[in-house]
Amino acid sequence: MKTPPRLYPNAAAWAAAPKKRLLLFGMSGLGKTHVSNMLRAHGDWFHYSIDYRIGTRYMGELISDEFKREAMKVPKLRELLLTDSIYIASNITFNNLAPLSHYLGKPGDPAKGGLPMAEYAKRQEQHHAAERAALLDAPHFIDRAEEIYGYPHFVCDSGGSICEVVNPQDPDDPILTTLNAAMLLVWIEGSEDHAEELVRRFDRAPKPMCYRASFTETCWQDFLHENNTEAAKVDPDSFVRFAYRRAMAARRPAYRAMAENWGVTVSAEEVAAANTPDKFDALIGHALERG
Repeated sequence: MKTPPRLYPNAAAWAAAPKKRLLLFGMSGLGKTHVSNMLRAHGDWFHYSIDYRIGTRYMGELISDEFKREAMKVPKLRELLLTDSIYIASNITFNNLAPLSHYLGKPGDPAKGGLPMAEYAKRQEQHHAAERAALLDAPHFIDRAEEIYGYPHFVCDSGGSICEVVNPQDPDDPILTTLNAAMLLVWIEGSEDHAEELVRRFDRAPKPMCYRASFTETCWQDFLHENNTEAAKVDPDSFVRFAYRRAMAARRPAYRAMAENWGVTVSAEEVAAANTPDKFDALIGHALERG
């Protein structure tokens, strides 16, 4: 495909830009939020978190309603809710996305906290719709951050599932076209060692993830077949561990295509070494020089 022009065509343009706008993408755990927090702490960067936007603006009511359903199962809490004596809401933050993860859930045995696959698939699609909307909101927040708060620079901290809602091979992809016009897309690429560490970390604390419907369905059917089990007997943690390993392999080429067609690449090692805003600024310049 013909590569769309980048917002900053080269390192010189980046260095001279009075307003720097970035979108960081890649697997969760490789430094997107860490870098975003570092830049925000510097004082002149606005940090826009896609997951936070999803969990507040687009899925906040769904999350709160789920909490209320659980509270209604407890007689005392039911009484307090029905008399408007208590208020239940999500306390989601940039660094604590547990309410969103809890709502997404995991499919499998209800006795182990699992959801029926139909409900799980419905929540996955809700997340996809929310993620598309949150990504398309980014240019508005660039303008808002400057107009209201005076921030010249902007960093978009995207979720690991960005590659599930775009087609990097389509030069007319509406989301990537919009993002590319407003920001420089930067892939934080992990090594094989990083991948193994992420898998080990996930195995210790498996959490809900969001994948394309076709990927989820294939993983689900393969898991049932390989384990000779029924849907209602699936251990939820076992399934999400199974799906995560496959997702690591599936997402890497998608991220690579996003970087090659729409942005630039930096390694996780480079990001770890760029431990100040000035060093990270220089790293982006080097990435632009590499093409």
